[in-house]
Amino acid sequence: MTRIAHIVAATDFSSYAERAVRRGALIARRLKTDLHLIHVASPMVMFQGDELSYGAHSHYQHTYLEPGKQQLEALAVTLRAEYGIAVQTAMPVGRPHTEVACCAAIKPGSMIVVGTRGEGGLLNLLLGSTASRLLRVASCPVLVVRNEVLAEYRQVIAAVEFSSGASSVPLLARCIAPDARLEVLHVLDLLQEERMRQVGFDDASIAQYQKDALMNAEARFQQILPIEKMDGVTTRLMTGYPPEKICERAAELPADLIVLGRHGRNGLEDWLLGSVSKDVVSAAPCDVLLNMTLTAVPEQV
Repeated sequence: MTRIAHIVAATDFSSYAERAVRRGALIARRLKTDLHLIHVASPMVMFQGDELSYGAHSHYQHTYLEPGKQQLEALAVTLRAEYGIAVQTAMPVGRPHTEVACCAAIKPGSMIVVGTRGEGGLLNLLLGSTASRLLRVASCPVLVVRNEVLAEYRQVIAAVEFSSGASSVPLLARCIAPDARLEVLHVLDLLQEERMRQVGFDDASIAQYQKDALMNAEARFQQILPIEKMDGVTTRLMTGYPPEKICERAAELPADLIVLGRHGRNGLEDWLLGSVSKDVVSAAPCDVLLNMTLTAVPEQV
């Protein structure tokens, strides 16, 4: 079994980032793990004007970076006191998505926690360039925080496709929110039915396809969720456009966390660059956890 052993919370000191940092701290306390607090400084603050001498470099480093380091450490002190967790800090200079991903890649079992947007350029909306790039380069789960109220997760949706590794999605949801109600959701995409109509399938053939798809989905649920792991877990099938239905169901429950599995027809990279994850994150009424590869870490005895 895998576990999350290292949490990287990215901050630009905005209100959006503060939600993400405190969510990361709450999860770190729950999982009894450490929190790595990271603020990425832009290289532009290091090199302003034409003076690139060592003296000028040192001046700008002190003028522009030192206040950020002090603010970061002050935040770490607050988190250590309020949550009783170990907090490390880092303030690299570089490209935000690269530095955050590299920080998470240092240790196995990492998870990145970010806000939905940033006021200082660290993170924009997921549809923005920095966060989109982070999804391309991150090799671990990424939690995008939207909930305004900080509390333990109580209702979670694990949205899955029936592809290789689908069982990791509800397992990751259970890891993050072990006491929450968990609904494993699969959405039958109506696009296939539209394609069948376009090539001449009649209504009876499409109805049979729908019936077979539903039966197959029920069987696949059993494969993803063995009987011994079904406590507190329900399953649900819906039909329609997956991002729309996932968000619709999240609002209906209501859910405070959506965990997304592999939603791409042409492999993981297509899923990362595709519309489902982006559409869900931009429209979801709650936090969204994108399930990248989670490096295996032995469970502690």
